[in-house]
Amino acid sequence: MGGPVAMRNDSVPFAVDREVPGLIVKFGSYPLHHGGVGAIRSLGRLGVPMYAITEDRYTPAAASRHLTGAFPWPTTGAEDPERLVEGMLRIARRIGRPTVLIPTDEEAAVLIAEHQEPLSGAGFLFPRVETELPRRLASKQGLHELCVEHGIASPAASFPESYGDIKEFAATALFPVVAKNREAFTRRSRPAVNGTTRIETPEGLLGLARDWGERPGVILQEYLPREQAEDWIVHAYFDADSAPRAMFTGVKVRSWPPHAGMTANAYVVDNPELADLAARFIKQIGFTGVIDLDLRFDRRDGQYKLLDFNPRMGAQFRLFENESGIDVVRAMHLHMTGRPVPEGEQRAGHRYVVENIDLPALLAYRRSGYTTPHAPPRASGTELAWLAADDMKPFFTMLARFVRPGAKHLYQLWRTNRRGSTTS
Repeated sequence: MGGPVAMRNDSVPFAVDREVPGLIVKFGSYPLHHGGVGAIRSLGRLGVPMYAITEDRYTPAAASRHLTGAFPWPTTGAEDPERLVEGMLRIARRIGRPTVLIPTDEEAAVLIAEHQEPLSGAGFLFPRVETELPRRLASKQGLHELCVEHGIASPAASFPESYGDIKEFAATALFPVVAKNREAFTRRSRPAVNGTTRIETPEGLLGLARDWGERPGVILQEYLPREQAEDWIVHAYFDADSAPRAMFTGVKVRSWPPHAGMTANAYVVDNPELADLAARFIKQIGFTGVIDLDLRFDRRDGQYKLLDFNPRMGAQFRLFENESGIDVVRAMHLHMTGRPVPEGEQRAGHRYVVENIDLPALLAYRRSGYTTPHAPPRASGTELAWLAADDMKPFFTMLARFVRPGAKHLYQLWRTNRRGSTTS
């Protein structure tokens, strides 16, 4: 395949090592993941060989023309870690050369962090990080504790240990409140709630809590009213000194389910204050690697409150690219292969649209009358999550897998939202 070569993609030249492949690492069954497809395209277009762990051979990622090889491996994310590591080592032997790992979920990010020695010994390349930090960041309780420790604003939260604790909370809390699963990994097994759930009354909370068992694995959180808030995102890549090699900020215009789910439509918006806040927090905790942060700006007190810290590539990362053609996945691959990461301003005003969920999100947001003040009136350019002129098969594969079960799922989420509970 040749050695390091200067590649040009959309007039953005930089040196990339085509001898070092990338591997999309994902555990659990979520075949319609546009982030993985985006990463395959991002590096594949530069001539980097791309591999991916997939649910089967008929996922959008497996259909990409930029994919060198798929490793079909049905998992739930709840397997014994040693079994997952063994599977990763088998993949390393099949690839047969150093490979950059690109995790797309918390399970993968945590597994890599907690098994760095055997994975690096097999030839995998990834940013070294404190072993327990990704698990703590992926946990709602762990993240809240880190925010308190380092003076980062976050919604007020309670962590009940029993039904009695929930009764005490319900007697004094200001409603509505938000319930979330305390640990990220429960979404693959038996979650107490189906993602982020808004609860309107004490009676509603007590009714739900009866099904949470003796030790409810939830966090009860202050509700930040959408009329007084804006949703912001930060994507970045940090080196071994926790210094940003690539940093991007943007505003979320729509999500599905509405106001609490996956990004459906977003814009790149310059926000130096938010970038500085994120960089300071990362430096304080000593994180290394790719991050995807969700924050809500609370107009009532003028603070950015950290909601989620994903210690891995975010699904909408292709929203962000600088003037040198660098996104966070390219930044990681360049850095892991010992090459400089070109600097440049982010593409302010650029838009990202996830086709299969933005239409229902648009209808829901129009019904609610909600708008995002910081969204520019017109996009400077648009990146679609699925449709790409040079790689059409993932789009049609997505449609084939999405139409029937996807429509049913969207309808169920819509009904849930209409009843006043929002799920993500």
